[in-house]
Amino acid sequence: MIEIFDGAMGTMLQQGGLKAGACPELMNVENPEVVRKIHRAYIDAGATIIETNTFGASSLKLEHYGISARARELNFAAVKIAKSAGNVKVAGSMGPTGKFIAPLGDLDFEDAYKIFYEQAQSLAEAGADFLIIETCIDIQEMRAALLAAKDACNLPVICQLSYSEDGRTVTGTDPQSAAVILEAMGADIIGVNCSLGPEQLVPVVKILAENCRVPVSVQPNAGMPYLENGVTKFPMDAKTFGSWGVKLVEAGATFLGGCCGTTPAHIKALAENLKNCKESSRRFSNTLKLASRSKTVEIDKNLPTVLIGERINPTGRKKLAAEIREGSLLGVKKDAVNQVKSGAKILDVNMGVGGIDQAKMMAQAVKEISQITDAPLAIDTSDEKTLEAALRIYPGRALINSVSFEPDRIKKFLPLAKKYGAAILVLPLTEKGVPKTAEERVEVAEKIIDAAKNIGLRDGDFLLDALVMTISADANACNEVLKTLKIYREKFGYPSTMGLSNISFGLPNRPLINSTFFAMCLAAGLDAPIMNPYDESMQNALKASAALLGKDANGLNFSKLVVNNSEVAVEKKINLPILAQIKQAVIDGDKDEIPALIVKAIEENYSANEITEKSLTAAMNDIGEEFGAGKVFLPQVLLSAETMRTAFNKLKEILPTTETANNGTFVIATVKGDVHDLGKNITGALLANSGFKLIDLGKDVDSAEIVKAAIENNADIVGLCALMTTTMIQIDKVIADLHAAGCSAKVMVGGAALTQEYADAAGADAYAKDGVTAVKLAKELVANEKN
Repeated sequence: MIEIFDGAMGTMLQQGGLKAGACPELMNVENPEVVRKIHRAYIDAGATIIETNTFGASSLKLEHYGISARARELNFAAVKIAKSAGNVKVAGSMGPTGKFIAPLGDLDFEDAYKIFYEQAQSLAEAGADFLIIETCIDIQEMRAALLAAKDACNLPVICQLSYSEDGRTVTGTDPQSAAVILEAMGADIIGVNCSLGPEQLVPVVKILAENCRVPVSVQPNAGMPYLENGVTKFPMDAKTFGSWGVKLVEAGATFLGGCCGTTPAHIKALAENLKNCKESSRRFSNTLKLASRSKTVEIDKNLPTVLIGERINPTGRKKLAAEIREGSLLGVKKDAVNQVKSGAKILDVNMGVGGIDQAKMMAQAVKEISQITDAPLAIDTSDEKTLEAALRIYPGRALINSVSFEPDRIKKFLPLAKKYGAAILVLPLTEKGVPKTAEERVEVAEKIIDAAKNIGLRDGDFLLDALVMTISADANACNEVLKTLKIYREKFGYPSTMGLSNISFGLPNRPLINSTFFAMCLAAGLDAPIMNPYDESMQNALKASAALLGKDANGLNFSKLVVNNSEVAVEKKINLPILAQIKQAVIDGDKDEIPALIVKAIEENYSANEITEKSLTAAMNDIGEEFGAGKVFLPQVLLSAETMRTAFNKLKEILPTTETANNGTFVIATVKGDVHDLGKNITGALLANSGFKLIDLGKDVDSAEIVKAAIENNADIVGLCALMTTTMIQIDKVIADLHAAGCSAKVMVGGAALTQEYADAAGADAYAKDGVTAVKLAKELVANEKN
């Protein structure tokens, strides 16, 4: 069945008397009839689900107006108004907090969870039929909101992220990864809203529909806004907007509505176009999918072998264990980066060191590894608290390593897998130990799978371990593993894994035994080996086997084989010239290592200017190019910028007279009436870390205050941000006031709703679509002015 959402609320509220800069949610108690009238207009237009006027009604967002204590009151009032407007379903709207969750920002994950929990609970108790978490640009914030919503009530939860023109959220999440993560966590409907028009959202809807079983929702804007005679307008009329409905349904959507720029007329046209439309058939693959914030990895017999890197494990590694015990993750992060460079697609993470708070250390490791690599993680622990600490904070879909058929593991680990959407590595162990025969192992694996399915896990959630024993103790160990792999594939069809090196324990020439065994296992059905990606012989066996098994067409990759994955090759990077090492450390976001490298460069008599230009600035230029090409994403950019700032600070500490980069004075503000400052804060952080003197005036800033600050600080550039289409007009006012005051500063504008065309019409000197672009353009503007 196709459901029709309503359209924009903000513009309609302004037409109903809401003043610029006033709190939209206060209308629920101060002028409820205006809100009710808007709901009725959308119902009359054909909406079958209307959203409450609570997008910004969380306690954190209401702090801006000094009314955070009234959050519950405003949410309750909104639901009651919507319920009284007509006989349709009501979705309680929950918008983003406006802040990034640590380590990208300063909002703690648990604080975000509490904020969303309070709002979800209020909306549910007031009588909402759904909860809709919408316009999120960060998968981690969406995870916090979804967990909170599921804990607060039993209502169906709709999760809608907003994507940029490159098909990713601001923090780098693609639709496939979003679908994989959110469905596994229990989202009832997954979708997209805002930012783009219906034409741009058709491919997003298609990807979502192909990667989840739940219904898909879409609420596009009426195209991208533009400026005409000082008035913000949207290009897409109601008829054109409505005509896209069928294509969105064909792509897989069954819940459709509108966002910015849409009116009751748009919703009426959409409803009329979909009156006799049937939902499209969808195909879904049950392959095992794991996801990081920005990448999905699939494991299946018909896909290339997936290497799981085993190196982040202190067992048998005294140096790594000592670092972890001291609270340092330097070695862990190096291994994370190097394993991915050596071909690991998933990283196994183990913090099993005695005498430490393993849960705390695991959570910190997961946070930091997630920021520097895009590989999904396998959480390797036997401790329930450590497992939950990792799963709760991980911004993706992890693999639990492992679940055996032991009472504690079944009782404690499986519910955590269900709650946090993790897949499980099925380890056929029992309280009695390791089953010796393949048949016994398969029988135990089946018991674990049945127990997992009883609590809600399903096909696509399992990776089966074949259990490797050493042939020095059991002559038949290899044969039982090979037989287990074959039965796994025939009986279950699920992918398989194993740790390989135990097969050769106690024998000479272990690399030869291991690589030969590896090739035999690949032929028998091994899909995701857990191994050392630096091992040259194992990598060669993997590439040769891929060619022989038809997973490397015509042996093309094998033909290009150049062995460069060994640990020795990775470690040779320490022999790079010191300036190259510093540059690479900034690119990798290695802020822990950078101070020592700066000291070494000074000792080698490099000047502060050489270090800055040839290492730090060069690194950020490369990062900017990678970001523009979609090869790295905002978390990595922020970490690299922070690493560069750490380097600058170390230079100042060693050489107090050193003048770090001074690229000019940049005054930045979100315009009057707009309380969103997330994009501004990102841009400000990157500018400050790139040598600009930043003067941040905050959000909801009056034009007169911006002009005053620009003149008093002799600003080179004034940056104006506007996220809301209803506040974009303020950009024109500020630019006009700056010119009238004789301010010579260049003006740069940006924000989700803005376009280059809008910026040109408003008279801006530059338009920045993101923070990285802003830094590049700011440097060019200042350089041009000096010339």
